[in-house]
Amino acid sequence: QETMPEELMLGKVFSDAMGPSKVIPYYFKAEETNIDSEEVTIATLVTQNRFKVLGRLASHYKGPVSVAIHVNDDDSKQEILSELHKLYEENEDMRRYVDLHLVVDKFDRQFNMWRNVAKFFARTDYIMMLDVDFHLCTDFRKALKREPKLMEELRSGRGAIVVPAFEFIEEKDGEDWRKFPTTKEELVDIVATDKIDMFHRSWKRGHGSTDYPRWYESTTPYKVTDYNYSYEPYVIFKKEGTPWCDERFVGYGANKAACLYEIYLSGIDYWVLPGDFLIHQTHHYMEETRAKERKYNKKLYDYYREEVCLRYSRIMIAAGQWDMPAAENVRRECAKIKGFNDVISKVHN
Repeated sequence: QETMPEELMLGKVFSDAMGPSKVIPYYFKAEETNIDSEEVTIATLVTQNRFKVLGRLASHYKGPVSVAIHVNDDDSKQEILSELHKLYEENEDMRRYVDLHLVVDKFDRQFNMWRNVAKFFARTDYIMMLDVDFHLCTDFRKALKREPKLMEELRSGRGAIVVPAFEFIEEKDGEDWRKFPTTKEELVDIVATDKIDMFHRSWKRGHGSTDYPRWYESTTPYKVTDYNYSYEPYVIFKKEGTPWCDERFVGYGANKAACLYEIYLSGIDYWVLPGDFLIHQTHHYMEETRAKERKYNKKLYDYYREEVCLRYSRIMIAAGQWDMPAAENVRRECAKIKGFNDVISKVHN
């Protein structure tokens, strides 16, 4: 029987990331083993300053969590590991529900590589790609089970489920998650006072395709119809057969949008849950760093969109699917790129 060294396999799996990196899967492995395969694993990434938030997430969700933790390969490493051990010792929900995977290297903010680690080692059929700072205000798992059409979209791999995201206008109002609304009715009342709104309302392209005015009135799931390439909702989708996040995106800006863009082009539609929502828990960002990295990643994203459009078009054409519903998202979205239709007409004919 032939075997492959673990480091060689993981090096290939995450080969587009900056390296070398040492990935240590299941540094802590959840004690809970009786997990329904159709459970939703929250796949997230966490840095040292958000460990307490991770502990709260585990205790609140009480379901499977797969988390990638970045550890700098320097003098701070032992301090971080000691803090992690303390977190597990003090929180039984961490021990019961959380699979924790270490990424040890000298490269900060490889967000997409870390997302792929969390997804790769998730142990259920479905994952929710979530930023750890978001509080789960409602039980979306129960809501999904009451929606057979959405469950069929998930099982087939044709659909991803959007849970709308919100944030308080005043940062101080978003600091205490215990005061957050827990029903849609409560939330809508606060929206009417202009104290809370869609996440990052100043950048409408990021979450506007969810169509919040429609969501406020909806009692049934609906399909996202006004997609744009900057759309970056928090989604539940099938682990197997779905695209991975492109690891060339390092730092802030476009990284999550690129993940969701490729998911969309692969033929997966976005469906919005009508009664569930998330709220951002306030924390402060490194604005100067974010501004510089956004500039770099914007340029990369422009090239990436052309690349991934051509790749999926060739896949669909070679598979004889170009004129079928599976290619609808590629045809519609990629036609927005200048010169794309001319190139495809030559390849297709």
